[in-house]
Amino acid sequence: MRSSASAPWPEIFVRRMKRWLGEEADAFFRALEKRDYGLRLNLKRGDLCAIQAGLPWRTETVPWCPEAVWLKATALSAGPSPGAHPYHTAGAYYIQDPTAMAAAVLLDPRPGEWILDLAAAPGSKATHIGARMQGGGVLVANEVSRGRASVLAMNLERMGITHALVTNATPDALSAQWAGLFDALLVDAPCSGEATFSRDSRALNAWSLDTLRGYAARQLQILNQAALLVRQGGQVLYGTCTFSPEENEGVIARFLGVHPDFELLDLPSLPSMDRGHPEWIGASEELEKAGRFWPHWGPGHGHFYALLRRTGAPEEDLPAVWAEQRIPGRARRLYETTLDQVLRIPPPQKGLILTEDDHCYITPVDPARWQRLPVLRPGWWVASLRHGKIFPDHALAMALTPEDVKTTLRLASDDPRLKRFLDGGSWPDQGPPGYVLVTVDGYPLGWAKRGGGRLRSRYPVHLRRRRALA
Repeated sequence: MRSSASAPWPEIFVRRMKRWLGEEADAFFRALEKRDYGLRLNLKRGDLCAIQAGLPWRTETVPWCPEAVWLKATALSAGPSPGAHPYHTAGAYYIQDPTAMAAAVLLDPRPGEWILDLAAAPGSKATHIGARMQGGGVLVANEVSRGRASVLAMNLERMGITHALVTNATPDALSAQWAGLFDALLVDAPCSGEATFSRDSRALNAWSLDTLRGYAARQLQILNQAALLVRQGGQVLYGTCTFSPEENEGVIARFLGVHPDFELLDLPSLPSMDRGHPEWIGASEELEKAGRFWPHWGPGHGHFYALLRRTGAPEEDLPAVWAEQRIPGRARRLYETTLDQVLRIPPPQKGLILTEDDHCYITPVDPARWQRLPVLRPGWWVASLRHGKIFPDHALAMALTPEDVKTTLRLASDDPRLKRFLDGGSWPDQGPPGYVLVTVDGYPLGWAKRGGGRLRSRYPVHLRRRRALA
């Protein structure tokens, strides 16, 4: 490990950070290379102490996020990598930089709100926001890149989020359709990624002062579109994973200069969070209200945050969560009959729709509000209609508990059948036929189906391939 500001850090980057950090610079450059992991425990999986007790590593609490822990890379000798543990597959935790976890803490989402994560892939902050909303309200998770939007959808599914739409739209397309709709927005802006240099060689190799200026221009454009989407009295949290003041304090200063209907709010006081540094670019002292996490001040690699509020009082109430149905009667009856055989709880009904490709979703938003937008997932994917039959979907399983289902197979983390299930295999089983929820230590992994003396995994093929490549 490099112990100081030596190559390959860009020379200009080193000079800038030394000028700003002074005697802290050497500690900063050493910390920039650390390989710590943050694990955000999933509030939707129940007892967080039980999740933590099942982890094979020695962990420490993230001081600003009560549902999170972190572990040093040296702790990994005691078990598998965090991404390979079955609790990760079961959505019991999300691997996330501790300083990135501060986004949902600062945004403080509430059940019943309408919230938009404007650049949500791969889903770390969106799943955190969704968990803190406790299934109430509407979460729109948007990602411009179609491929990254698919990964976002899979992570929302894995973490059991049921009240989210996944959209694949540009910010201007969203503002044209949903102007003034949201209580809160997260703008996790694309940036030069200085905090990721030790693990992202592309960001390191692309860094230059011209790159910073290019990102700053793009960030301001995105933030201008975000301003159109938030209602009066609503808030926009702007964040980056870079230290550059051009992309941070500078963008906020330029935004406020052309948006007199927005104000910069004081951030809640969080442990290890520094103030903003407008003096680095000669900006107004007001920018001290922003906040910055440093890698040498605590766990994580670093983030910048600024909280903006659109002034005024909301002009009208938010739309209600859509609770109607849009599904033919025959398909609805088949859906109810099939899921009655699988579930102990009533099959989800409010917001039930059947899409053109014969998938059943629970959508929280009136379809008239999103039909002109590119929507990858209009809500919680609960089932599919094929060949005159209803098949429960994997996303349904991932939002259930063992108590919700009539038949459950509870596997321990070291059960050899666990790997067989995740590989799509089968094994002898003489129990009654039907769908079985397979769990690890009580956390859902997906469906299996019993019949003919065998239990056959229904773990999705695309997820098997992702595990094989991991």
